[in-house]
Amino acid sequence: MDTMLIQLTNQKAVRLLHELEELNLIKVLKENIDSKPKLSDKYRGVFSKEDAQNFDNHTKMMRQEWDNT
Repeated sequence: MDTMLIQLTNQKAVRLLHELEELNLIKVLKENIDSKPKLSDKYRGVFSKEDAQNFDNHTKMMRQEWDNT
C-alpha cells in the first residue's frame, strides 16, 4: 500500500476521511501533524559551538556594515 501525506483545506474533509476509514478504504495514521519542524530542532547539532559562534559574529558584523551604508 502507498502512504500519502495530505493537507486538508476544509474541515469537512476530516469527516469524509473518517467515513472512508470506517469503510476500510483507508487508515488514518496520525492527525494534526506539524509538517514543518522548528528550525532549532532541524539544525541542532549541525554546527560545533565554535562554528556557531563564528557564524554569529560574522552575521553581526554584516548587519553592522549594512546599517552603516
